[in-house]
Amino acid sequence: MSDERRCLIIDGQPTVRMGVRGLLGDRYAIEEASDCGDALEMMTALGGFDVAIVELTGRNGGRLSGISAIRALHDARPGLGIVAYGARAERHAAGEAIDAGATSYVAKSSSLEALSQAVDSALRAERFVDPATGGSAAGPGLTRRQREILQLLADGCSTTEAANRLGLSAETVRTHTKAALGRLEARDRAHAVAVALRSGLID
Repeated sequence: MSDERRCLIIDGQPTVRMGVRGLLGDRYAIEEASDCGDALEMMTALGGFDVAIVELTGRNGGRLSGISAIRALHDARPGLGIVAYGARAERHAAGEAIDAGATSYVAKSSSLEALSQAVDSALRAERFVDPATGGSAAGPGLTRRQREILQLLADGCSTTEAANRLGLSAETVRTHTKAALGRLEARDRAHAVAVALRSGLID
């Protein structure tokens, strides 16, 4: 078990948490929470986690729905990789979860391999959408930071303004932008933004 990779499982059903622990326990240090409130308290008490798996079905502990939980976790820990764990392989559910701040989406009806891929992708800040939804498994493969930068560029920010908003240097923003251009096979920034918009990577 690695102390460097920490995963938090948020699910109201102990049997589900146990199953996920069995799948990932040899590669991640696992903690469990029954709802988002407990998860946020755990993050404060135990420090940062790399990945959180959030159940979308029903309400987590009666406090926050899965989507609301994702938003709360994303706002509290912007760098956290979030895996939305849905009841069914639905493209709409995947899109809603990604829009809320999830990095990955996987259905409970899918294979253990798909869940493992979703978690590993979230660790790397790369998007993963369950292939069973009928969509692309990982889109063009942009990291979360690359998507954030392209979103700011699409909103009209300059490189310097994007850097200030994200707390990065302008050179770091240029490096991420250049990497995004390569992944999207874009000619320039404007082309990259257009491709990202068509692909649904940014709004």
